Amino acid sequence: MNFKRQLIQTLCIAAVGLALSPVWAQSDYPNRPIKLVVPFPPGGTSDVMGRLMADELGKILKQAVVVENIGGAGGIVGTERAIRLPADGYTLIQSGVGQNAVAHGLDPKLKYNSMTDLIHLTQVHSGPNVLVVHPSLPFKTVKDVVDYAKKNPGKLDYGFTHAASGHMAMELFKQTTGIFLTGIPYRGGGPLLNDLLAGTVPMIFINQDAALPHIKAGKIRPIAVTSLQRNPLYPDVPTVAESGYKDFQALSWSGLSVAKGTPAAIVDKLEAAMVQALQSETVRQRLTSVGFVVPALGSKPYTGFVKSEIDTWTRVIQTAGIKPQ
Repeated sequence: MNFKRQLIQTLCIAAVGLALSPVWAQSDYPNRPIKLVVPFPPGGTSDVMGRLMADELGKILKQAVVVENIGGAGGIVGTERAIRLPADGYTLIQSGVGQNAVAHGLDPKLKYNSMTDLIHLTQVHSGPNVLVVHPSLPFKTVKDVVDYAKKNPGKLDYGFTHAASGHMAMELFKQTTGIFLTGIPYRGGGPLLNDLLAGTVPMIFINQDAALPHIKAGKIRPIAVTSLQRNPLYPDVPTVAESGYKDFQALSWSGLSVAKGTPAAIVDKLEAAMVQALQSETVRQRLTSVGFVVPALGSKPYTGFVKSEIDTWTRVIQTAGIKPQ
């Protein structure tokens, strides 16, 4: 009888231990390195933002945060793979305009849903595109471009890379202003920029950080930025919105997310750590030095922002009839 009682007590204690082990694991989080999946190749803006956050989060969480680059299909391949990994807080996922907003408008059969398969922790950065022209063109303002395009439909060309933020900005610009332009597709941003500098392509929307050195060198002329407020690095360049098209906005942005199912206690700890990281002087100076804006921080504003971006770009893509490549 004593043996049976002892056996029952042992089994009960073991059961309680098993039940509490996830709680212990969460309170001990993180107790090993964390992976941050950047769904783009090394070297680009997304990679730079990911590594900046990884360094700062590692200091705050006192664990290494290791960046893993998984490129392909404009961020879709890496996002798909990361979402399938265990939702235990040891995989962070870099989210962004391409893979988490534009992709939904392009592909109705996308294998993930950015609003139901992910928990969005905080936005990391946002920055405008800039409407730029080759200096050989006479255009100085948005009105100049729109007036010419309306008088000469289809005679003004622009370059784009498929489904990039610059492409989306141009489609929104055309739909907002009611103009018809002729698009010239490029497979990459490098060749597109080179042809703009050579004057082969007269006009594009381009990320503000990529445009700045060429603008300073006088090789391209800025017409307008696509944020609602003027950008600190372009104080004399008006926004499209203040040029007569109220509420026009087309941003390049990124944030950090985790897969749905990640324990709430871990989500809360990660969100707090990310907000702390983005409030650090090191990160803020790095972002603002290249013209990026530190947006509203935390899960709630970021989740709402992602939803609004999905709605905006799905509408633009469907109106334009853009298909995935």
